[in-house]
Amino acid sequence: MDNRPSRHLFLRIRSSRCEPPDQRRLPTWEIGGAHVRIGLLTEGGYPYVGGEGGLWCDRLVRGLDRHEFDVYAFSTGQAQEDAGWVPLPPQVGRVRTAPLWDAEEDGVVYGRRARRRFSEHYGELAAALCAATDPTALDPQSAPPEADRFATALRGLAELARDEGGLVAALRSETAVRALERACRAPGALGTAREAHVPDLLAVAAHLERALRPLSLDWYEEDGLGAVDLCHAAAGGVTALPGLLAHHFFGVPLLVTEYGVRLRTHYLTRPDASPAVRSLLAAFHGRLAAETYRRAAFITPGNTHARRWQERCGADRAKLRTVYPGMDAAPFAEAGESPESADPHTLVWVGRVEPAKDLVSLLHAFAEIRKEEPKARLRIIGAPSGPEGAAYLGHCEALAAHLFPDEAEGPYSVGTNPVSFEEIGGPDLATPADAYASGAVVVLSSVVEGFPAGLVEAMLCGRATVSTDVGAVVEAVGGTGLVVPPRNPRAFAEACVSLLRDPERRVRLGAAARARALELFTVDQNISAFHGIYLEIVAHTPVRRLLLDDTGDPLPFAAPAESHVPGHWTDPASRALPTWAMDTPVPATETTR
Repeated sequence: MDNRPSRHLFLRIRSSRCEPPDQRRLPTWEIGGAHVRIGLLTEGGYPYVGGEGGLWCDRLVRGLDRHEFDVYAFSTGQAQEDAGWVPLPPQVGRVRTAPLWDAEEDGVVYGRRARRRFSEHYGELAAALCAATDPTALDPQSAPPEADRFATALRGLAELARDEGGLVAALRSETAVRALERACRAPGALGTAREAHVPDLLAVAAHLERALRPLSLDWYEEDGLGAVDLCHAAAGGVTALPGLLAHHFFGVPLLVTEYGVRLRTHYLTRPDASPAVRSLLAAFHGRLAAETYRRAAFITPGNTHARRWQERCGADRAKLRTVYPGMDAAPFAEAGESPESADPHTLVWVGRVEPAKDLVSLLHAFAEIRKEEPKARLRIIGAPSGPEGAAYLGHCEALAAHLFPDEAEGPYSVGTNPVSFEEIGGPDLATPADAYASGAVVVLSSVVEGFPAGLVEAMLCGRATVSTDVGAVVEAVGGTGLVVPPRNPRAFAEACVSLLRDPERRVRLGAAARARALELFTVDQNISAFHGIYLEIVAHTPVRRLLLDDTGDPLPFAAPAESHVPGHWTDPASRALPTWAMDTPVPATETTR
């Protein structure tokens, strides 16, 4: 298969389709013994090279080679599309992509009736966003009228896009802005919405146009998402929107996986926007999350921290199945089996350099550590994350030079700083495993964290850890590491000193950490969990496509479940019947008393 996207075809929003050139579409049960055909929905990840979240999707697809995958992917930019795709395994039968970062005018001109339909549905959507009900306080058993209003409007817009050929021009029209303004000025609207000015309305309308672009795609056809057995969204929010539409149009069940809750991300972004913009966009993403959770067959958070967010946003607890991210343990096996190779005086921090990692508090904590352990060293290993990360790295380097002037043993020798800033890929740090193995204690000082994948890698290396109590850190570490409050340099320093002074305790904690990581956070555990969830969803989903015999009559038992169990009963050859079955049947007789 060509691992580069083909040129986009401009169908509504421009989308591209790629299939193996010489492979005809086969029924699910005929392709390599696959049982389920999955529509995998991604955004900015698989199958693109270097996409966020792409690694676990690739491991999932390769690990479930008995299934067939159709990938429906949103790209995040031209650079990502130019970089191409990762090599795809044979179980990927189709890849269709759409760039939500860029949508060309679709050239669709609405007639009077279509314009009236758009104004009605968009107005209802805007009214649901301006309602005073908190969209994140929904009862999953009985959704309030605003939730039904939002869902009805969303489905109405999707049906209009399907009937007329797209929504791009309509969503960019003055009609959309005026409908949003009417909703904000209506009686009973949120106070912050009533304060929206023209620039605020334009900003919200532009964001809604981008978020609703999936409605204009040509994916919702019988041979598209209508042909899959289930949709698996690799994230919430806009990523899951095609799954919602496939469920609406074809009854396809939806599975949503969130390793980082998208709604939480929206709450933490746009700090410079006006209160009206933040309020309306929070309402949109809150209602979209609630509708996604309500329609999903199952929701798989990556940790308890994400699970609590999902329950707060309306997810039914009965639908939740926690599935931890799967980590490849093989690259860390050598370091994990030889903990004695670590420098007993070295602390190691590994990750992306950005303000959320709070390296400033770590440096101040290390100043306290040096007072107690003068031989201690700190290795900060990682590359900056964007321009903000580069500026933050420069600030941390200046702070380290100020806190720890170069130390020399004599008047004629050159001193060295006990804090070093390095990146993976150097002579002695070729891999992440080399970075973790270079120290006796691995530290994490974040103030914001989802699932700490780097911390799990350190656990696989058999290293004792000191971390801040944020995100899912406590859930990942369990009792195998020390956890302290964030932004508390003194507590962080005391925990590190206690481990530096007790090598036997370090070894015990490291061994327990490695055992915990191997038990809970491996690729095999992740794949096994999703395999069971796929089969459970399909088992509870009514058959949507009936098979017919030569005369056109339905075959209700054409593919019974037991036919997938290997044994003599699956042999198509004729088998001898028992004697009692070959005897002439006794005719029924009527008896009376």
